[in-house]
Amino acid sequence: MSIKVKEKTEVRLVFLGAAGVGKTAIIQRFLKDTFEPKHRRTVEELHRKEFEVGGVKVTINIMDTSGSYSFPAMRRLSIQNSDAFALVYAVDDPESLEAVKSLRDEILEVKEDKFTPIVVIGNKIDRHNERQVSSKDVLTQVELDWNNSFLESSAKDNVNVLEAFKELLQQANLPSWLSPALCRRRETVPKVTNKRPIVNKTNSCLVS
Repeated sequence: MSIKVKEKTEVRLVFLGAAGVGKTAIIQRFLKDTFEPKHRRTVEELHRKEFEVGGVKVTINIMDTSGSYSFPAMRRLSIQNSDAFALVYAVDDPESLEAVKSLRDEILEVKEDKFTPIVVIGNKIDRHNERQVSSKDVLTQVELDWNNSFLESSAKDNVNVLEAFKELLQQANLPSWLSPALCRRRETVPKVTNKRPIVNKTNSCLVS
């Protein structure tokens, strides 16, 4: 007698990164397709979104964390209770990339699992003239040294926001049929005509 394995229908994602890199902006672009240019300080906010696909409800919990290091206990608790992690830095802020490296070390320490699902996101690629972080260098480190996924995004221009969430959900082992549902939900969003940034070609789930 074969035992049917119940598919995972709830997942918890956490966004970590220095202050002002656009964590909240990426989340709001995904959930509401809106962009607020003014930075608003976040302590910790949990967003919950339900999808129904084929009669099955799937729940995505998204934790938006503080960029301040004043809440280490709160951050560690968020790490302990989450399934996949988005580590966000800004391409115009090299120090925010250093914060991502420290946060990754903390995640691996807390989770005690070097294969923890992590997606590194270089945000604010719309700031072409202010870029200070090379995508090539980060791609090499994240893919080859860390064995994690990497992409660049712009919450302002809505570039690679959906792709980032699809990659996180894929790594968190949600049912494979969820991705088409996300595509259908967002298919009315106009396509960005700018040149697409580098994306991890080996692991990323791209919109077809």
